[in-house]
Amino acid sequence: MKNTLQFLFLLFVLSFFNADLKAQDPIFGQFYRASTHLNPAMAGLFDGRFRIQTNYRNQWSSILPNKPFRTIGASFEWKQKVARNDFMTYSFTLLNDQAGTSNFTTNRGNLGFSYSKQLSGNRYGGQSSYLIAGGQFGFGQHALDGNGLWFSSQYDGANEIVDNSLNSGEDLSNGSTNVYNDFNAGLLWYTTIEHNFSFHFGASLQHITEPNISFMGNDLEDLPRRWVLHAGAELPFNNQLSILPAAMVTFQGPATTSIAGANLRYTNRDWDEVALRVGMWGQISNKLEDKILLNSLIFSAILEMEKWSVGISYDINASSVGDLSNGRGAYELSFIYTQPAKYKTKVQCPKY
Repeated sequence: MKNTLQFLFLLFVLSFFNADLKAQDPIFGQFYRASTHLNPAMAGLFDGRFRIQTNYRNQWSSILPNKPFRTIGASFEWKQKVARNDFMTYSFTLLNDQAGTSNFTTNRGNLGFSYSKQLSGNRYGGQSSYLIAGGQFGFGQHALDGNGLWFSSQYDGANEIVDNSLNSGEDLSNGSTNVYNDFNAGLLWYTTIEHNFSFHFGASLQHITEPNISFMGNDLEDLPRRWVLHAGAELPFNNQLSILPAAMVTFQGPATTSIAGANLRYTNRDWDEVALRVGMWGQISNKLEDKILLNSLIFSAILEMEKWSVGISYDINASSVGDLSNGRGAYELSFIYTQPAKYKTKVQCPKY
């Protein structure tokens, strides 16, 4: 059974060579803590001078223990004041994703810029709202190692073995794509009513030029555009307890994925800005014949300090794959460090 599952995952990876199927971007379960990967306009959406975010996701280790799917993301944002209450932010974002036995690897690096325009209110507290526009320009490349793969033409059904001496019928001599240019853009609006009461809405379009990611020389295999819609809020119960609901939906080629849920946040003012969040989320994706299924339930916990926060989450598979993996899906870690703002760059921002 394990060999069968491994073969299914290999077919998933090899589908990148099929002209009828398209590559999809990796998605973090803690999407709200990988902000520049979600929307370029979220660069600068923090109360501070600069911010560092890192994310790590490990998936399918229960099925592919030696070659699980791993995703690493990192970003750096530098914020400065440019007008009375407006700000601009420069960002640098990196992504590395490795998928399965083929070591199908995605590497991307982006330089970003966002501008935050105040629409109402002031920086001293109370109600205020901002509109943020952002863009990213960068480079990407895909690679794989064909030595770890086998194909159906190499399967000896009579002896139930894989015969690697048989011709696979696939040309995997080119182990990497050409380096391609990549462009992303996004918008975000938010309003803060009190220190623990806010709303935000955003949208982004990624891979605007649909770059060619073919491994086959002159063949054309486009990376499809990715649309992202997301929203969130912080709603207070009292000065110490609030709830942070959020949702994200992404469309890329034939694939649709959405994550929605909420974190409860508790803080005691006597703890010098220490806060704890716990939450539950659901991930829904479409599959063959446009069937929508609940893929996983995500349980999360986040510890916040004055300058940094660390988060951990675990996915429990809820689809048919969950029966084969005993529910073990993925775990994810996130770390955020924010340098406190000086007076000239301090602005009230929503929590998310």
